[in-house]
Parts: sequence; C-alpha cells; structure tokens
Amino acid sequence: MNNTKTGAKYSLKTALIHAGNQIDESTGAVNVPIYQTSTFKQDGLGKNRGFEYSRTGNPTRKVLEDLIAELEGGVAGFAFASGMAAITTVLSLYRSGDRILISRNVYGGTFRVLDKVFRNFGIEYSILDSEDPEDLRAAITDDVKAILLESPANPLMSVTDIGAFAKVAHEKGVKVIVDNTFMTPYIQRPIELGADIVVHSGTKYLGGHSDLVAGLAVVNDEETAERLAFLQNATGGVLQPFDSFLLIRGIKTLSVRMDRHVENAKRIAEYLRASEDVSKIFYPGLETDPGHAINSKQARNGGAMLSFELKEGHDLNRFFESLELISLAESLGGVESLVCHPSTMTHASIPEEIRKAVGITDGLIRLSTGIEDVDDIISDLDNAIRKSRI
Repeated sequence: MNNTKTGAKYSLKTALIHAGNQIDESTGAVNVPIYQTSTFKQDGLGKNRGFEYSRTGNPTRKVLEDLIAELEGGVAGFAFASGMAAITTVLSLYRSGDRILISRNVYGGTFRVLDKVFRNFGIEYSILDSEDPEDLRAAITDDVKAILLESPANPLMSVTDIGAFAKVAHEKGVKVIVDNTFMTPYIQRPIELGADIVVHSGTKYLGGHSDLVAGLAVVNDEETAERLAFLQNATGGVLQPFDSFLLIRGIKTLSVRMDRHVENAKRIAEYLRASEDVSKIFYPGLETDPGHAINSKQARNGGAMLSFELKEGHDLNRFFESLELISLAESLGGVESLVCHPSTMTHASIPEEIRKAVGITDGLIRLSTGIEDVDDIISDLDNAIRKSRI
C-alpha cells in the first residue's frame, strides 16, 4: 500500500510538520500560538472574525483539526477532551433503534460506553466473531447503521481487512468507523481503504509523550461533518487550547518516533518468538502472524504494539514486579515502554465470559514498545521472565 502521500503537495512526513496552516499570519510565528481565551470580541451584531466562543471554535484547536483531517485524508477533523469523548460524540450520530456492530477485540472503554451508556438510549450493539467479510454480510440486519472496528485490534492485534469490510458495509448502506489509534495515519490511512469516520486517542502515539489526554475524529463527507460539528459544540467535550498545542507539537515528530517504535517492536517480537518461556505472541509484523498478509496490504508495517503469554510455570505478579525499566501502567504510545494486564486493566469492563470467548486470557500481557535502547528493553523483559519462573 502506498500511503506516503497525503493527497497534498507534500509527503506525509513533511505534512506532519507543516499541514494545518500552522504559521501565524499576524506575527509570522512558526509555531501556532496558544489562544488561551474563552471568548472573542465581535465587531458588531453578527460580525465576528471566525470565532465567537472557545467551545464552538478556537484558533489553536482549529489548526489541530485541520492538521488531522489532512493527515487522514478526510473532509474535516474534530478535537475532543479524550479518545472516549471522541468515540462518544461519534456514536451520538445514531439514535434509538439503531444497532452498531463492533469487532470482537475492541478497547474496553468502547465496549463499556456502548454497553452501559448508549444501551440506555436504545442504541444496541452486536459483537462480530470473525474478521471474515462474509460473516459481516450475514450480521448486517436492517437496524445496523454502523460498524466500529480496530485493526490491529486491542489487545490481541487481530487484523481486519478494512477495504473488504468497507465494501460489504457500503453495499448495505452501513457506515464504517475505524479506531486508528494503534497505527496512526503515518502507518495506516483507513479513509483511503474505504472508512467513513476515523477516530484516535490522541493521548497515545500522536501526542507521544504521556503528557496529555485527547481525542480526534475525522470524517469523509460534508453531511457527517456538519452533524459532528453540531454535536461537538452541543455536548462540549472539546480539547483545550494548551492540550491542542501539545498535540500539534507531538505530531511533528510522529514519523521519527514511529520508525523507532516499530524498529524496536520487531526486535522484541523476534526475541519473544524465540523464547522458550513464551507460549503465544500476537504481532502482525511477524510473517508467522495470521494477520500479517492483510496488514501488509493495508499498512506500512506491523506497528509497535504486541501481546504475549508466558507458558505455565510462571508467576504473573512476579513478572510485573520484576520489571525495572518498563512500567506497569494504563495507556500506550509514549516514548517510554509500558506493559499492562488487559483482563484486569484496559479490558476489565468487558464481562469475563466475553473476554475468554475472544481470547483475552488472564495470562495475556500487552506491551507498548517505547523508543529506549532496544537491548535495554529486551534485557528488562528477559530478567522479569527469568524471575517469574516458579
């Protein structure tokens, strides 16, 4: 897949730094100013200079929104106070009686908001048990209005053929929403593959430094853009100017960071695959992974997230306690390596029977590969694995 161009005059690597009209025209500042203001003076009744109130629109946030729209190749972008605020606002496009299909491995927060919040308003969901487009076709009933998927999915890194799913969905008049957090537009551009809406937790790789919480959405048609703009303003879960500034700054270095993240992840995946202590590894960058072929078709590489299980005879608590460089923590995508236990952390809100049915076992470990010296990361993992042997 050729995803090095944004459709604009520059390559994607250059667009990460220059897209979104980031130079301030009034002063020439090469970094967008932080417009830390709640309101804007108007020149007369009905006469403003493009901004009225910072919930409705803010110049710093607008630069970020234009930037992510260009990077994803969409019509319009929207910035929110968190990834869940972005997903919640997107799901608010739907109404009572509608059904959303979700892929079997989705972030626990996505499942929770559908199961515990939107069901109260009459919006139902169904879980797809397969990455087969024909199974999707059979699952689309008259009440299905959208499919929300992740590829690679969290936390088992299962891969969905986004283009094939989009083709089937569009034949039935169903929208395709893709959470692109794990890959970012630098590695994968779902709109080019047929997605209608792309969402991100900007907290993760886009911000890249574990110092902000943010969400982004990009849409591919004007009608949806108008509806989402209304919902963003009406519900008010917008990203603040300073965090918008931080996220713009983080995106500028996305390509160099992701190249290092992925380089390290490949080395670690090979180490884990060769380890006698590891029973399973989930990483689409490995040629042996069942999703490798499809992922290679639609993404630049396998990304930097991987999961694995240790063989019997290891104490999981001892493994986590023995890590020195890698932190046990929620979240992912920062420059530092993080490890988590999905069944008690990121996916604890998913009922145990569903977790086990889709393969999220109590022994699953998820690793967000940082950009430290890869030999230090591997040494830390190796030491913790050895100390976890019973």
